[in-house]
Amino acid sequence: MAAGTGTLYLFTRYFFEVWETLAYPERAAETEGSRQPRYLQLLALLAFHTFIKENVDAAIFETHHGGEYDATNVIRKPVVTAITSLGMDHVAQLGPTVKDIAWHKSGIFKPGAPAFSVIQEAGPSEVLRTRATERNTDLTFVSPSNTLPVNKKVLSAPVQRLNCSLAIQLASRFLQLKDPENVLDTDDISKGINNFSWAGRFEVIDKGSSRWFLDGAHNTLSLEQVAEWFSENLHAADTPSPNDYSSTEANYNNNVRSKKPMK
Repeated sequence: MAAGTGTLYLFTRYFFEVWETLAYPERAAETEGSRQPRYLQLLALLAFHTFIKENVDAAIFETHHGGEYDATNVIRKPVVTAITSLGMDHVAQLGPTVKDIAWHKSGIFKPGAPAFSVIQEAGPSEVLRTRATERNTDLTFVSPSNTLPVNKKVLSAPVQRLNCSLAIQLASRFLQLKDPENVLDTDDISKGINNFSWAGRFEVIDKGSSRWFLDGAHNTLSLEQVAEWFSENLHAADTPSPNDYSSTEANYNNNVRSKKPMK
C-alpha cells in the first residue's frame, strides 16, 4: 500500500479537514454564537466530506439514532431507503412504544425514493405504510429470499438471511434507477456473500480447543436472535470442541461470560 493512501491516513486527513474548518481560530468570529456539532453530527459531517472527497459511486448511510431527527437525515433525495427489524431500542428518546420508534425510523422516507422494510409486526407496519403515503413514496415489505445459499456460515442466523434479502432488494432497485444496464445476478450475490465479513456480528471463532460465539446484541430483540443462533450452531457444529463460549455486549456490560460444554 502506497504511503498516504491507507484507511487510517485518509480518516485522519479528512477528520482534521472537517475539524479545522469548524474550529480553526481565524474563523472564530464567523462561528461566534453558533453551536459546534455534537459527536454524532461530527461523524455525519466527516462521512459526507470523506465520500465527496473520495468521489465514491455509491454511499450507504446508517442512521445513528432513530431517523426523523438523525444527523444523517439531511439527504433530500436518496436513491432508496430501508428499515430493518424494529425493536425496543433508545426508548427514552424514541419510545415509549415500538410504533413510536417506527415513526422515527420512517423519517428517512423521501418523496419519490423507493422505500423498503423487512416484515414487521402489525402496529409498526401500519405506521410505516402511513408515513410512506405521507412522504409520497412506495413502500415494499421484504421477506427472506428462498434463493439464498442454505449452508453459508455468514447466513446461519435467520435475521442475517432477512437482512441479506433486504440488501439484495435495495441493490437491485439502486441499479435499476442509476445504472439500468447492470443487473444484479446470482453470481454477484454469491460473490457478495462469500466476501462478507463483519467482526463481532454473529461471528464464530475457533481458537485451539475452544469455539467463541461473538455478537454485540444490545436489546431484547437482538438478544433473542443471538440466543437462537447460538443454540442452533452449538448443536449443529461440524467439529465439536471441548468448550464453547458465548459473548455479547450485554455480557460484557454486566461483567459476565458464559461457558458451556460442547455436546
